[in-house]
Amino acid sequence: MITKTKLNRKQQIIEKATQLFQKQGYAATSMRDLAGYIGIEAASLYSHIKSKEEILQTICFQMANDFFQSLEKIELEKLSADEKLKKAVISHVKVLTKDSAASAVFFSEWRHLSESYLKDFLTMRNNYENKFIQILIDGHKEGVFKKMDAKFTVLALLSSINWMPSWYKPEGKLTPEEIAENVTDVFINGLKIR
Repeated sequence: MITKTKLNRKQQIIEKATQLFQKQGYAATSMRDLAGYIGIEAASLYSHIKSKEEILQTICFQMANDFFQSLEKIELEKLSADEKLKKAVISHVKVLTKDSAASAVFFSEWRHLSESYLKDFLTMRNNYENKFIQILIDGHKEGVFKKMDAKFTVLALLSSINWMPSWYKPEGKLTPEEIAENVTDVFINGLKIR
């Protein structure tokens, strides 16, 4: 029972830290700031977490895992490349909009990971991008997409979506699915052979 309580408290700390990192940035947030924001003594934080970087690692790698898991399901489906790309974008948007604070931290604060974690993070990011690149390459081979620089196209596509944490509001006019539909329509229609 103690482990479950500590786990719940640790998760609460991570959620509050995520909000604070989003508001003032990872580098500008001290453990004392975090403790004050949560309403506990700074020394008490260390009974739940080892360091501020442990929180950042948890945020970044959990988000990365969420992106991978959503895409891996789609890779297993028997779909045409354009359908696969559309579903991949929708899944990406859904992960982004599930927790906009974590998404914002993920995209802006990963640079603060220490060297070994940073290397692992960048490898995961490249592997994820490569999955999108492969969809475009397969689409070209299928005769669905025109010849293009697949890496550049994927970076442009993901860059356009990854700004969402800075403007997305859950109570907004568009749902995550509608946003993804709009984005994929623009990109897929531009990629398709006519």
